Amino acid sequence: MILAVAADHAGYEYKNAVIAELERLGHQALDLGTQGPAPVDYPDFAEAVAEAVRSGRAERGVLVCGSAVGVSVAANKFPGIRAGVCHDTYSAHQSVEHDDVNILCLGQRVLGIELVLEIVRTFVAARFSGAERHRRRLSKIDAIEARYSRGSGVREGEGGDG
Repeated sequence: MILAVAADHAGYEYKNAVIAELERLGHQALDLGTQGPAPVDYPDFAEAVAEAVRSGRAERGVLVCGSAVGVSVAANKFPGIRAGVCHDTYSAHQSVEHDDVNILCLGQRVLGIELVLEIVRTFVAARFSGAERHRRRLSKIDAIEARYSRGSGVREGEGGDG
């Protein structure tokens, strides 16, 4: 599997360990930065990974920041991206199997490295179940995304200058 991996300054150490683990497992990792502790803005790296996944350059992605929350919020702004914060292996497999999550978000300041690597292994091994109830729910999410992505910034049937 090809995975896009990136982090801000608060996650770059774990990013390097994640890349090494993915490669050890036989996956290809696209390192989309950052490369050191100098302060950078996490939305830039969330965008890089989200675009790699959206374009098909990567099948999935992994983002690391201090808490995982910032990169998750930013990545989820992109159509077709389902980024999930996972702090345990149950969430890592459940997010893929039920919610078809395509970007794993991890927090370097809240998780130990051994748990992070176990979560990564679980995430890449998981597959979407395709169960009807999960497809139905994802279709509803897609419909919400489409409804609010029409460019007006106003939900159809509400407000505006109409």
